[in-house]
Amino acid sequence: MRWEPRAQACIPVLTTGPDLQRVKVNLVDVFRRADELTAVCGDTPGETAALIDWLIGLIHAADQHPETSDEWLSWVTDRTPLNRVADWIASHSGCWDLFDPERPLGQNPALRPHLDDYGVGPAQLFLERVGDYNQFFNLHHLHHPEPVPADAAWRAMLTQHAYGIGMRGRIKAKDMGLPGTFTNLGTNRLATRLKVVARPAWPGATLGDLLRVNTAPWAHEPGPLNLTWNQERSRRRDFTRPGPQQARTPQGPADLHTVLGRSIVLRPTVLPDGSVGVDRVLIGAGETLAELPAMYLQDAVTFETPGGKRTLLKPSPTRELWRESHALYAAVAERDKGIDLYGRVAMLHGRRVHLWAIGLLATQGKLTTWLSDEFPYVPGRETQLSHAAEQGSSICEYTARSLYLVAEATREIAYPNPKPDDKAAQLARFNGEPEMWAGAGDLFHHLLDQVADTGAATEALATFGRDTRALAITSLDGRLTSLPPGGTGLQARVTARARLRALLGHSKAPVQLKEPADA
Repeated sequence: MRWEPRAQACIPVLTTGPDLQRVKVNLVDVFRRADELTAVCGDTPGETAALIDWLIGLIHAADQHPETSDEWLSWVTDRTPLNRVADWIASHSGCWDLFDPERPLGQNPALRPHLDDYGVGPAQLFLERVGDYNQFFNLHHLHHPEPVPADAAWRAMLTQHAYGIGMRGRIKAKDMGLPGTFTNLGTNRLATRLKVVARPAWPGATLGDLLRVNTAPWAHEPGPLNLTWNQERSRRRDFTRPGPQQARTPQGPADLHTVLGRSIVLRPTVLPDGSVGVDRVLIGAGETLAELPAMYLQDAVTFETPGGKRTLLKPSPTRELWRESHALYAAVAERDKGIDLYGRVAMLHGRRVHLWAIGLLATQGKLTTWLSDEFPYVPGRETQLSHAAEQGSSICEYTARSLYLVAEATREIAYPNPKPDDKAAQLARFNGEPEMWAGAGDLFHHLLDQVADTGAATEALATFGRDTRALAITSLDGRLTSLPPGGTGLQARVTARARLRALLGHSKAPVQLKEPADA
């Protein structure tokens, strides 16, 4: 059996026009028709981001990328066709067959002898279906034999290579040629940070525009295209040397965007409709990358921790992405011209883009969910957007803290003699923070849209503050409805409302939260 992404419809995209349709195209046509398509549209944000990254790697491998920031600007504004990338892929003699017995696309054939002993059902390929590569949490049994289409397996494999997190694999290291019995898998390059894609949002923007905007200029050799584990011109780990494996630095952007972060092998089968699918997989340790230099972190967002250390912005289990958007806008405002993604996007005067942030949330070594959000950006308004994002976040943080303090005061009146074990539940009963945070997200995005459209940050923040104040009052009132109408209940209700009004009008409160009389 044979399956090639160059010939098979495998990349889900949205068509252009008033009636967007989701269709699949092959790898050659996705470049040849790039300006007839609106966007890549995977099943998850991570799959979409992994596909975009891989396509950018192919642009570099085909040597059809700009070499300088000025060339990049012309490349983007002139909408240079990507047909030459399509031609290069169509004529490339490399290993494109997903089921080649010697050099399978994206896989490590050295695992094939272990497939029967250690292989499991194909659901293990999909990050969002498996908890820790051994235990499933969506009712898919580890050995569930139901096959999946080859194109779905291929996309899931690309997502694994980019986003797989460090945890236990199914095959032991000693069976891969290493001493010892550990089964640890490495953490792949996008698994612990936010990936940012600049999505063109100007009228008529296409997939071709997106690929051009996000392809970084490169004036050196692009490095090898990693099509299979045992291809020539590779310095991949061989699993035969004792001791820790030597991490490697990619040799260029083509190498970076196509790194094989997992050892994977897939077993083909024929599906009931006669097409090719996958019914068994095995995942083991893959390539290990050294700490990447700045030139390979074009989209990364850094921020300073309370201890003064600069670190990459990561997904948080307790904070929505919009609450960290001020760090993203700070990266835009503090950019170096043409050096990174944000510096280049700033050169697109008069063109609006959306900064799309994608992250994989994992807690205690188990995958939880994909996080995804978009933030508008208009070159020339980065200072206003950064100010609005920072102040808007501060307004929300202060409001949330106020609701917590009000909940404490309410609990003390409603439950004057609580049992220690009951305090947390009693406090949660009166705490309107969850409702406030749930509603503040839409208000915050409206704030950013207003600033992006008009540049009037002061006026937009004033509206945001008034709306957030009203949201806080509504959130608290919803929590107070369970109090009895008289006596202690009435006292607690009156005290809570007065306490919230006092906090929102306090001298330390953001001025946007105050009523005119308080200000």
